[in-house]
Amino acid sequence: MASIKVAVVTGGNKGVGLAVVNNAGIAFKVADNTPFGTQAEVTMKTNFYGTRDVCKELLPLIKPHGRVVNVSSIVSYNSLGRCSPELQKVFRSESITEEELVKLMEKFVEDAKQDIHQKEGWPNTAYGTSKIGVTVLSKIQARELDATRKGDGIILNACCPGWVRTDMAGPNAPKSPDEGAETPVYLALLPPDATAPHGELVSEKKVVKW
Repeated sequence: MASIKVAVVTGGNKGVGLAVVNNAGIAFKVADNTPFGTQAEVTMKTNFYGTRDVCKELLPLIKPHGRVVNVSSIVSYNSLGRCSPELQKVFRSESITEEELVKLMEKFVEDAKQDIHQKEGWPNTAYGTSKIGVTVLSKIQARELDATRKGDGIILNACCPGWVRTDMAGPNAPKSPDEGAETPVYLALLPPDATAPHGELVSEKKVVKW
């Protein structure tokens, strides 16, 4: 198990405000015998709540034409497909609120502790479910930015860097760290006049249909 929880602030293109790349990641190894309920709680605390907490502090500080990149994973999309139809509908809703999302993430952890998560329609992955949370949170945050700071030109997305050779992903991953940085950096440096992608999950610089 390895974790990274970083908020990186970098300079953008000329005319673009600062960019925040919010990377909070933890994953238990497949062979780890930690009870699944504990894995769910710890993973959710870092991946979802860590991302949410950093955004809560930094989003109000983002200047016009700033860029925000929440590092999620394509696993969020794959895990969404393993949710019950009812949960899929909720997670794809254009009107889901942050409060409703938080309650769902809390429910997953409690269901996991009781070993009823699959019965309740959840996928059997703590990492994947936490990243569903990050992707949906990013969509909510983008909508809220449009509602509260319309005209500021701030763009916020979730992204998947891919399977990268890190302490968490291991030495057999196909991508180098530099290659894994390509999509996050692309989103962080979108030009000043860009309007899209916004509120999307982006992998290999392409929007993933949620």
